[in-house]
Amino acid sequence: MVKAWISAFRPRTLPLALSCIGMGGFMAAANGVFSGTIVALCVLTTLFLQILSNLANDYGDSKHGADSVHREGPMRAVQAGYITAAHMKKGMLLFSMLSLLSGVLLLWVAFGTDGILLFLVFLFLGLASIWAAINYTAGDKPYGYAGLGDLFVFIFFGLVGVLGTYYLQAQELSGLVVLPALICGFFSTAVLNVNNIRDINSDKLAGKRSLPVRLGPKRARVYHAFLLLGGVLSAFLYVLLTFQSWWQLLFVLALPLVYINGVNVWQRKTSQELDPYLKQMAMTTLLFVLLFGLGQVL
Repeated sequence: MVKAWISAFRPRTLPLALSCIGMGGFMAAANGVFSGTIVALCVLTTLFLQILSNLANDYGDSKHGADSVHREGPMRAVQAGYITAAHMKKGMLLFSMLSLLSGVLLLWVAFGTDGILLFLVFLFLGLASIWAAINYTAGDKPYGYAGLGDLFVFIFFGLVGVLGTYYLQAQELSGLVVLPALICGFFSTAVLNVNNIRDINSDKLAGKRSLPVRLGPKRARVYHAFLLLGGVLSAFLYVLLTFQSWWQLLFVLALPLVYINGVNVWQRKTSQELDPYLKQMAMTTLLFVLLFGLGQVL
């Protein structure tokens, strides 16, 4: 049972939760406003949200038919019968509460009693994140089935994750931090795109109109190249606008991994061939963020 729950947490997707928070932390450190306590609480809250999203995805795709005998990706916990739908809903409730409690503690540490307005604004964003995590596939009208998953991932794993983490430390925003946020947004959406290209046939049968289903396999791969290029160009543009040292180009060391992902997603056709590049893109995103962020700090 424990192994089934760990599998349902989908550990290989968790680097994305660390990537956007890490980027916000690195940007704060580069600007002299880093707070280890706030970053740690951001990581904890985001991990809870990511696990909640994964559990909701498991439950929702089973409920709506995307997890069926036609699905070519790894078998999910509810689909396989390892975890009942009722128990999965209880798991979703647990991680919703953990996300909320961790988020409230984070906001209390960041704003205290003096910033009640900001506390409420970020509390709204936190509740919106919980709603988005659940309703991607588990709601009555899941937005993931309407092809809006990419937009929500871009917003929450890019703009909200990075800019929110930065603001909680700095108590202000720098316009240039948008570019590092775009890096995370583009690359996180690329991870989702690999997942959706892999599942394109079963999603089509289940009526899940993801972007690859709408675009078709070939154009979905062109879209993937656009996402990778968008992340890389955002990194170069940030360095160009803020250049102080060649250390800022440290992220170039991760470019071969980005290239490998793009080439293989373009060439691989079957779900079994594509599946390893889901984890590879998640780990590439984390490494890219570590090198990029460290370069800005140095």
